[in-house]
Amino acid sequence: MEDFIPQEIIRAKRDKGKLSDEEIAFFVRGLTDDSLSEGQVAAFAMAVYFQGLDRAESVALTRAMTESGRVLDWSALERPLLDKHSTGGVGDKVSLILAPVMAACGAAVPMISGRGLGHTGGTLDKLEAIPGYRTAPDLARFQAVVRNVGCAIVGQTADLAPADRRLYAIRDVTATVESVPLITASILSKKLAAGLQGLVMDVKTGNGAFMTDLDSARRLAESIVAVAKGAGLACSALITDMNQVLGRTAGNALEVIEAVDHLTGRARDPRLHEVVTALCSELLQLGGLAESAEDAGKAVAEALDSGRAAEIFARMVAALEGPTDFLAKADRELPRAPITRAILPDRGGFVVGQDTRAIGMAIVALGGGRRRADQGIDHAVGFAEMAGLGEAVGPDRPLAVVHAGDADAAAKAAQRLRAAYRLAAEAPERKAAVQARVP
Repeated sequence: MEDFIPQEIIRAKRDKGKLSDEEIAFFVRGLTDDSLSEGQVAAFAMAVYFQGLDRAESVALTRAMTESGRVLDWSALERPLLDKHSTGGVGDKVSLILAPVMAACGAAVPMISGRGLGHTGGTLDKLEAIPGYRTAPDLARFQAVVRNVGCAIVGQTADLAPADRRLYAIRDVTATVESVPLITASILSKKLAAGLQGLVMDVKTGNGAFMTDLDSARRLAESIVAVAKGAGLACSALITDMNQVLGRTAGNALEVIEAVDHLTGRARDPRLHEVVTALCSELLQLGGLAESAEDAGKAVAEALDSGRAAEIFARMVAALEGPTDFLAKADRELPRAPITRAILPDRGGFVVGQDTRAIGMAIVALGGGRRRADQGIDHAVGFAEMAGLGEAVGPDRPLAVVHAGDADAAAKAAQRLRAAYRLAAEAPERKAAVQARVP
């Protein structure tokens, strides 16, 4: 590979120039072998933030980052390799339900997930509430679990897309996280390294999402779908609502319990079920496992109602060194907060709005999220039995039940939650959780 001068690549992008595939590959190689300084990487990220990348540049960056480490080979697996990725929200426990449902429908799901970021929760943080569950197995264990169980949800390893790990860490501290081409390359490089054949994106929009308006969510969805296809990965995207918490819980262990209840049929929140079913339907059609949305919906319902998806989730937990027979004893195995208190509204009425970001930050304040990347978290805290939009609340129906480490934290969380809810005398019109599809 030809040697380039890093500052000239930075200069070219700063001045709205188009980078060649070779220049991008050189820069990614420097990310991986540390021959580029942090200042050079930060300058490149800032140049891209302001000047963007065109579609060809985005594809080249995604491919180079994918090839910066190992790409998993599943050639001996006679199942379609499928996965979903969410841009992050509050109460989003979809992955815990979707992965075993898809495995029950005949797919293999090698899901590489992340931790909470800012006000949003992370799938790995939820799974680490389960005693013993290994979110960082070696690649051999990861592949064995996918082969034997049908799905495995783990974190990114050092072997997969290492260029992304370094670039993301620098973006996180240089105010360049929100760049659409860099978000696109970050997400897709990890998914391509996992050896996927099909991906569905869940792009959140609303006051609890990073993309707060529909137009910006659509731009991101269109970028990811186009670049994925340019890199040879079948992909579609759904834009889903994050103007309220997804489901009835927000907080790590509490969300695991809700996911288990959804899988076993003990309780299924309609809005959460709508999102799970829609995403599974996209994947089943992408992977050739269903011919239509109607057929896919029937397959999802059967996977849940038969208990197969719940059984697969339990097997995945055990295979990754969590408790055996976890479904039967989840309440006992998961951590519990010492304080639980109902949060009553100041007055009765119908819920007409939630400041979902503020609810996410209330969980961070409880200790259920991180203020710094190196912080530990309290997996037991959060909110349960949350009232959704359109529901009546009052003396007999609280806004939620807070789970906290002490009485003072519970009182402060209650105050924050009341401030995050808007009530009115009449119920609002119900809006669909799935707002748009990007083919």
